[in-house]
Amino acid sequence: MRGMLEDGGIEAGAKAVTGAKRIPLDGLHYAPLLPDTDMIYCVGLNYAKHIAEMGREMPQYAALFPRTPRSQIGHNEPMILPRVSDKLDYEGELAFVIGKGGRYISEDKALDHVAGYSCYNDGSLRDFQRHTHQFLPGKNFWGTGAFGPWLVTPDEFGDVASHSVTTRLNGQVMQNAGFDDFLFTVPYLISYISSFTELLPGDVVITGTPGGVGTARKPPVYMKVGDVVEIEIDGIGVLRNTIVSEADVKVPGEA
Repeated sequence: MRGMLEDGGIEAGAKAVTGAKRIPLDGLHYAPLLPDTDMIYCVGLNYAKHIAEMGREMPQYAALFPRTPRSQIGHNEPMILPRVSDKLDYEGELAFVIGKGGRYISEDKALDHVAGYSCYNDGSLRDFQRHTHQFLPGKNFWGTGAFGPWLVTPDEFGDVASHSVTTRLNGQVMQNAGFDDFLFTVPYLISYISSFTELLPGDVVITGTPGGVGTARKPPVYMKVGDVVEIEIDGIGVLRNTIVSEADVKVPGEA
C-alpha cells in the first residue's frame, strides 16, 4: 500500500491491478492496512461528549500523540491483553491515509491529500496511559492497534461528516457517534500537522474516539480474554478482533 501511494497513488494502483486474478476473502490473513507507515498521528480529544466524560476542558488545539507501526494488527487478528495490565480499553475511530504529502497545506486544499479512509481500534492500556501526562506508554503495547480491513477512497466515501462510527463489545453497542461531532475536522488536522512537520504518502491520522469508552463507565468495562470487539463505520465496513492473553502468543523481543 505504501509503495503504491509513493509510486503514483491510488489511481495508478487501480490501473496496475486491472484484470488481476481475484482472490477469495475467506481464509485470508489480514495485515494492518499500512504496517510500514513512517508515522501514525493519533488525536487524543476530538468529540465533545468524550471530553466531558473524561472530565477535561475543551481543547483549543488538537491533542496529538504517536503510535508505533509495530503496535498494529490487522482485521481478524488477535488483540493482545498484556501480562502487566488488565485495563485494555476499546476506542473506535476513523483513520485517514495521506496520499500526497506536503508542508503548510491549507484547509481548502487538504482533502486533495487524502488517499482514503479506514477503521481503527486504538486499543489503550488505561493504567499505563495515566502513569504521566504523556499518553505514549498506554497507546503502544504490542498488538493493541487494529487497522483495516481496507481503504475506501474519498470519491466512494464522500462527505466525512455524513458518516458515523459504532463500537460493539460482544455484540453490545458501546460507542455510536457521527463525525459531524468532530471538534477538529480532517482538513484542519492535515493543515495543523503539516504546519509543524512534512506529511508523507502513507502517513496515518487517527481522528479520535467518541464517548462511551470503557474506562469512563461506572463500573469501568475493560476488554477480557475471549471478548470480540467490532468497529463499524458506515461506508467502510467492520473491523473485528478477538482478545487473547499475551501468555498464549509469542511476544517479539522477549527473552
